[in-house]
Order: sequence, then structure tokens, then C-alpha cells
Amino acid sequence: MADYKGIKGFKVQSLSTDPAASQIAGGAWASGGNLNTARKEPAPAGTQTANIQIGGSAGDKTTVESYDGSSWTALTGVNTGRTRAGGAGTTTAALFFGGGTGPSDFNVSNETWDGSSWTEVGNLNTGRQYIAGAGTNTAAFATGGQTPSVTGAVESWNGTAWTETTDINTARSSLAGAGTSTAMIVTGGLEPSLSDKTELWDNSSWTESGDLNTARYGAGLSGTTTAGLAFGGSPNPKAVTESFNGSSWTEVADLSTARGELGGSPSGSNVSALAAGGNTPGGVVATTEEWSAPAAFQKESEGQVYYNTTSNALKLTKTSMSAGAWASGGALNTARSGLGASGANNSAALVFGGGPPTGATEQYDGSSWTEVNDLNSARAYLGGQGTDTAALAFGGEEPGLTGKTELWDGTNWTEVNDMNTARYTLGSGTLACTASLAVGGWLLPGVATEVESFDGTSWTEKTGMNTARNAPFLSGDNTNAICSGGSVEPGVQTLSETWDGTSWTEGSDINTARYNGGAAGTSTGALIFGGSNQAGTVDAETESWNGSAWTELADLSTARYYDDGAGAANANAILAGGGAPAASDATEEWTAPIANETVTVS
Repeated sequence: MADYKGIKGFKVQSLSTDPAASQIAGGAWASGGNLNTARKEPAPAGTQTANIQIGGSAGDKTTVESYDGSSWTALTGVNTGRTRAGGAGTTTAALFFGGGTGPSDFNVSNETWDGSSWTEVGNLNTGRQYIAGAGTNTAAFATGGQTPSVTGAVESWNGTAWTETTDINTARSSLAGAGTSTAMIVTGGLEPSLSDKTELWDNSSWTESGDLNTARYGAGLSGTTTAGLAFGGSPNPKAVTESFNGSSWTEVADLSTARGELGGSPSGSNVSALAAGGNTPGGVVATTEEWSAPAAFQKESEGQVYYNTTSNALKLTKTSMSAGAWASGGALNTARSGLGASGANNSAALVFGGGPPTGATEQYDGSSWTEVNDLNSARAYLGGQGTDTAALAFGGEEPGLTGKTELWDGTNWTEVNDMNTARYTLGSGTLACTASLAVGGWLLPGVATEVESFDGTSWTEKTGMNTARNAPFLSGDNTNAICSGGSVEPGVQTLSETWDGTSWTEGSDINTARYNGGAAGTSTGALIFGGSNQAGTVDAETESWNGSAWTELADLSTARYYDDGAGAANANAILAGGGAPAASDATEEWTAPIANETVTVS
């Protein structure tokens, strides 16, 4: 008899907007009222709903407008028209400093606004253009710029005079600034090369923080040192928008109109910002856009099924492997190839051994590698499995073949029972070290079909693979795994076999024949990357397995082989070292985001 669910079905939640990973991720740009005068390179001040844009490349450069959240009103013009100047304050109490009337005019002028008129007050100590400002009209910062050389000079305004204070770490012009005179953020600019650097002021010193994902100059900025929003910029006018959480930048929804040299809202926030004017491929514009992130939003969670009533589409929230990408991580302390690796994800990993035979072990925290206690037996081309605090190292070359096995407890390596068959360049799993699987490898002479399972104490021989192979890719553990690629003299394989804990079954081939690469994930969600073929080609290809087929994804930044990878899931993996072809210290981190995708029926 059918149950109630079988007869009636089940409810699917209806949502007017897609779920979002965070408040900021749910943000979007919407059109606001146009400026009365199109312009680029204005001095911005204020928030989204109380904004002022001062001067800029518009007519005689004296033009000033204020925004009330819906429309712009022309105000009394400044006394000395300038572009590329700095701004601070509000629509009723603003400050306008530096800039120039032309490329060679590095102005020291400073004017204050009281809501009705502009008054000239104490000049900057150093005249400059392309300057970043932040703060109020009685407590402001003037940061960086061009004098005509690029400068890192910073001056502090106390309502009466400017005082030179600590320079930013990296001199640059055309940088964006936001925040206050005691907690300022600056980002991007020209050094004179294009910059992605971010620096934070804590009222005593400047500290370098996470870089922008997209280097640029002339961007808009809004927010604080812990919650910022950068948008637009040049060269090649950009629409890209990034959100800052105090340490790193994340890309969010783009501007509708790509533009550079625009005005922002330096006293705004990362949930409420304004983009005004700027330069586009079609010329200078008056366009205004308002950024808003919803206070209430549906939290994104993998596996959600819902109906979007706005787009009239049934949707599923899932990991989007096609949107995954590799990013550079911290360099190893010791460059090497033929190493073993373990780790849950790209922010917690361990590498050990490598060639020439070493016992060196390093632990990764998501940004840097730290040397920890060595293996008891130095070796290369070994297998590895587990996490950064509970790992297994087995097999390899000392230089003779070895079956030695060692367990890592987060502090020390301890020797346990050897493998039954000594070998090197074997395939090793990616999950728990107490449920490890070792497959194939070199026996000298000959390529192995041998498979062994580790239970935390000893190794047990299991059913051999259908095809003998050396240095294959292996994802999973001793109960469920997939083995692909590898070298079978005299050729390189595309073959894949899946393991169910008892036997091997041939499955779909990988797209690119190769061996000696890295792997992560499980038997139903695997990731393989890098490697080589016997013609000497070094590969950067990345492929994912969804349980039925392999799909090519974004390449590694650097092709390499004799590497090893780690990651319990195919959405979050790490690759360190390897040969490219010389031994490398490079680390790359793979991340595939969660995305809302329309459900299609074929």
C-alpha cells in the first residue's frame, strides 16, 4: 500500500529570491537617481542615503552635488575646482583636499563645507592627486597619491591643521579609502604597477591584510576595516564587486554598469553603499547605483530544493564543481616532489617525506606551512592518508623499496606494522588513516595489481585491481574508492575502477591519460589534478567524478607531477609541492562554491 507521501507528494518551499550564503552574498545593485552632471574622479563623502560628490572631471571641476537616497541636488561649488582629490565628512559637514586642475598641478588646497558654503582652511603639507580620504571634516585622513611620484604619505586633520603621520606600507596612487581617521581601510591603486593590496589603520599603525581578488585602481569603496565593499575600477572599466570581512575579500554581485574612477560612499557600509558616475567604455556617465544587502534572507544550505516564484523555476542548492577554481596558497618551507599528503580540506593539511628522501613534515593552517616533527624513516614516493592531526604514511623509497608504515598523532610519528608488499609510487586514499587503502605501485621490476587495507593496526591483502598500474589516482578509503589513470608499461592509462570493499569494477575513463598526480574526495565525488604522461608532458588538468562520469574543470595554475593532494571532499582540496619539472614549493587550494541551480529534466 502506498504511504501518504507517495500519494500526496511532499511540500517544496516557495521563495521569491534564491537562498544566500550570507547577508552580503544576498546583496544586489539597483538603479538610483542620476547625477545632474556626469563626472569621473570626484571626491566622495557620506553614506548611501546622504552622499556628497565634490569636484571631479566635470565642467570647471567646481561642481558639487548631494544625494538624499533618491535624487541629486546641486550645491554651492568649491572655491578651487579640482579633480582626483580626497573627500571626507557628510552632506552638511564635508572636507575637500588635494587634487589638481590638470596632470601637473599637485594642489595643497583644503576646503570645508558647513551645509551652505565652502571655506578655505589649513593646507595639506604635501600637494598631491589621486588621493584617498576618510573620516569627518574635523578628523580626517589623506592617504597615498601622486606628487608627481607615487607616495605612501599619510596626513591627519584635526579640524585646524594637517599633521604627517605613519605612511602606508605600499606607496600608491588612485587607491580607494573608507572608514574613519582612527580605523581606515585602503585598497587597490597603482604602485605604479596595478595593485591588489589592502591595508588597515588601527590608530597606531598600518597592517597589510588580504588582497583583492581583482587588482584595480580608481575603485569605489564603502564601509569599515571589518566590513567593506569595493566596486568598479580600472583599467578596462570593471563591474566586479567584492566584500571584505576584516581579513579577506569575496566576490559578490556585480555593478550593472562597469566603470572606473567613480565616486563611492566611504562612510557607508558593506550592506548599504553608493556608486556614482565614473568612466565607461562609452565615456563619462551620471549613472548612480545603490547596493543593498537584505537584513532578512534565506540561509543557503546544500541540498535545498525550492521553487523560485520570481523566476518560476524549481531549484536545487548544490556544490557547483564547474565554478570551482584553484588559488595560490602559502609556499612549503622545503621544496620537494614525490611527497605524501593528508588533510580534511585546504585549510588543514599535512605533507611528509619526498625526494631526495627526507622525513621532513609540514602542517598547513590555511595560509602558511609550519615544520613539525619528521618521519622516523626518510623516504620519497610514499603514500599518505588521513587528516593533519591523524595521518598515515606508508611505502616509498629509502632509496630501496620499503613497506614501512607510520602513524601521526598530531605531534609525533610512530612506527606500526609494515605493509605486506614493499613498493613505491602507489595509489593512496584520501580519507581516514584507520581505514586506508594502498593500490598498485612499482615492485621493481613490474607494476603491481596488489591492494592492501589498513585497519589502524595492520595491513590485510585484498582483491587485486583488474589492471596493474603504477602511480594511479585514488580517492576514498578501504570500503569505497575509485582508482583512475596510472602507468601501465609502456603506456599511460585512462582506465577507472571502483572498489566496494570486496571487489573492483571497471567504470568510465578519465578524459586525459596520466599518472603521478594528486587526488581528493570520495568514490562518488572525486577530484584528480596534475600528473604526467610518459611522453614527458606535465599536466595541469583537473577532473571531477560524480559517481558516473568524469568532467574537466579549471586547470591548476602550474602544471606539475610527482605531487600529492588532500581533501575529504572534492569541493575543497589542496596540492603542495611536486615536480614542475624541478621540485616545487608551491601550494594551490581548490574551492568549489555552493550555487543555486535550476532543476532540469532530460
